[in-house]
Order: sequence, then C-alpha cells, then structure tokens
Amino acid sequence: MGKRIRHQKVTAREGYSHEETIELLDSILSRPNMQRAYQRVMRNKGAAGVDGMSVDTLKSYLQTHWQRTKAALLRGDYRPQAVLKVSIPKAGGGQRELGIPTVLDRLIQQAIHQVLSPIFEEQFSDSSYGFRPKRSAGQAVQQARDYMEAGHRWVVDIDLEKFFDKVNHDIFMSRIARHVKDKAVLKLIHAYLMAGISDNGQVNMRTMGTPQGGPIALLSNIILTDLDNELEDRGHKFCRYADGCNIYVKSERAGQRVLQSVTTFLENTLKLKVNQEKSDVGRPWQRKFLGYSVCNQNRITDCGSRQRCKCVLRRM
Repeated sequence: MGKRIRHQKVTAREGYSHEETIELLDSILSRPNMQRAYQRVMRNKGAAGVDGMSVDTLKSYLQTHWQRTKAALLRGDYRPQAVLKVSIPKAGGGQRELGIPTVLDRLIQQAIHQVLSPIFEEQFSDSSYGFRPKRSAGQAVQQARDYMEAGHRWVVDIDLEKFFDKVNHDIFMSRIARHVKDKAVLKLIHAYLMAGISDNGQVNMRTMGTPQGGPIALLSNIILTDLDNELEDRGHKFCRYADGCNIYVKSERAGQRVLQSVTTFLENTLKLKVNQEKSDVGRPWQRKFLGYSVCNQNRITDCGSRQRCKCVLRRM
C-alpha cells in the first residue's frame, strides 16, 4: 500500500473529486449502493432493534415504505430510531455494552459506510488495521512481532477508556467534514450520533460517543487517524486496531516518555480518556495485543542445546 496523502483532493479508489463530495447523498441512496447494503445486512443477520423488526421482514417493509423513507432522507428530515442497549461478556471479564440499531437504520448506515469508506481509506495509516478492507487482526499481530524482532523490545500499551462512549461529537464531525462537503450527509451522520439509547424501555439521549454495534461505528477510525498522524510525525513504530494501540520502542525510559506525551495528546487534542490502570510500558511478552503476547521462553532441542522458542506469539 502506498503512502497516505493527507488532505488530498482526489479520492482515487472511487474517483470522487473534492467538489463531487458535495452531492454524496445521491450516491448513498442510489439503487446499486442500496442493493449492496441490503445484501450485506441480510448476510450479517443480527438481532432486531427497538422496533422488533427482523432481517427476514426487511424486504417486505422496504417494498411498502422505502420510497417514503428515501424522500425523508432527501429532504433532510429523516430521524433514526434509538439503538437498543445490550450487554455481552468480554473475553477478559466484565461486560461490553453494544447498541443495536433497527434493521432499517443498519441498512442506511451500511449504505453510508460503503460510499464514505473509500473516500477516507486513502487518508488512513498503513499502521491501522481495524475495520478496513483486506486488513486483519492477524496482520497487526504479525507487524507487532516484526517490530519486536527488529529490536523494539519495549511496548507502550495504550488503553482508551470506553472509547466508543467518549468520542467527542464536535471533534468527530469536524474530522469528517474535512473530506465530506455534502451538508445533508453530515446532518444524517450527526443524527445517528445523537440517536438515543433504549435501556429497559427508557430512551436516554446521547451527547457524546458513537453507537458500538452498527456499521456507522466503523467510522471511528476517522477520529483516531489524528493519533496515527501524530505517531508517524514522531517517527514511532506502532500498530493500531480500532481503539487498541501499541507503540514499540527500544528502552523503558523512551517508553515512559512516549506514554506520557501520547496521553497528553489524546486527552488534550482529541478529548479522549486514557485508562491509567490498564495502560503501561513493559516487555512485549509481559503485555498483550489483540489477545496475544510475545513468547520469551527458551526450549531444549533434541540435541540438548538451548534455542529461542520459534513460537514468537502465544495466545493469552
């Protein structure tokens, strides 16, 4: 992948010019794009939202109501329904809260994502791996191993406290507006950010955060691109997967300095909270990244000699 060009005026993958992003809503609501979004929603299945509509009934609903919904979207007065709050267990203990949009809102969000993703993909860092086409957690883990084997044997492990709950809406929208000039699309995205959360039948309004659980949540890469840019400008070796970021350095002293300065940047510039209890500097085999840590054990070979274990990574 080539080097990202910041603030470029042509988004080459889909051929949009800077001026053409003024009329993105028509592209989002175009028949081919909506058909792709429908197919993706049907493949993903998923639970019903607050209205109780399942994916199996979406087709019949659209046959009756889509033209009215599309007209509301074009007029700018469409209002997303609240997301349904659910809790699922985390692998390491505790609960993760998700917001399940209605099936209709998942369809619209997916259509938005399909058009905006290529525009922003050109801006993203090579060190960002989460929620991107042809990129995976496995590639992020491999890159982390390569940094360690190249001599960067200290890791700055940064944990963002409830990232999806803490995203500042004003900062988020300003980052999107750098490359999207269609005010109707900006208004629609903001409406999704502001959609309430239904918890046991009571709808609570939201003034910060993004709904974790729907396609629109993937746009969270946009705000963390500022972190990627900052780390690249400083010349750091790092891997970021969604809101998880590990920075690889050559000494503990350097790691402590980086942890302090990056924490200041995240909290002052992006208004995000760093979890001080979970963030730390350590050896790669003492910390974990995407559930893996580096194996730092020796083994006895058949001939009796000691060698470094070939299994560089182990599942925690």
